[in-house]
Amino acid sequence: MDDGYAIQQELVHLLLADGDRVVGHKVGLTAAPMQKALGIDTPDYGPVLASTAYRDGDAVPLDAFVAPKVEAEIVFVLGDRLEGPGVTVTQARAAIAGAVAGMEIIDSRIADWRIKLADTVADLASNGAMATSSRIVPLDDGPNGWDPRLVGMVLTRNGELVDTGAGAAALGDPVAVVAWLANTLGEHGVALEPGHLILTGALHAALPMNPGDVFRAEFDRLGPVTVRIA
Repeated sequence: MDDGYAIQQELVHLLLADGDRVVGHKVGLTAAPMQKALGIDTPDYGPVLASTAYRDGDAVPLDAFVAPKVEAEIVFVLGDRLEGPGVTVTQARAAIAGAVAGMEIIDSRIADWRIKLADTVADLASNGAMATSSRIVPLDDGPNGWDPRLVGMVLTRNGELVDTGAGAAALGDPVAVVAWLANTLGEHGVALEPGHLILTGALHAALPMNPGDVFRAEFDRLGPVTVRIA
């Protein structure tokens, strides 16, 4: 794991030197079935780079990736700086400006996805790209706010239902994912900054992409996000 993160940090350093910039972080392996499949009991994390960010409805070129798959996720937008260790779920929630509907494209430079945890860590936590909706929904929207654990999601491909999910699939609580990330990064002197996007993990099994596919994830409260595969 230490080697994997050291490789990730060096790769990010090279990408930033080439003009890219970090606009947030992704947390992967937050779902129990994925952790069981890899024989682990912890998530992993990686940066979200500006060059990989798409908007709702954008066409994403398939040839930009190696072996891409699609995941629907709840994405948080930070309002306040968050620095661990010692960040609680309550503190993480208070630091979140709101949530948007998200779709992550995971990718692997390792043949046939034959990966273990250190492999995906070194490979930017298998991050390929992301698309997000534009409407930020505050967590205190409504009389008593709302619970991200209870947000339902319906995913379609070319208009046909392919999967469903709920926010609780992400580490039991997507807000707990933010607290975990802040505390883990805090051990290395890194803070989450205002405006950062936090991808909290897939709510379903990842799906392969094919040219011409149109994926649409519809979230309770957050609304839809669509990705077109060119």
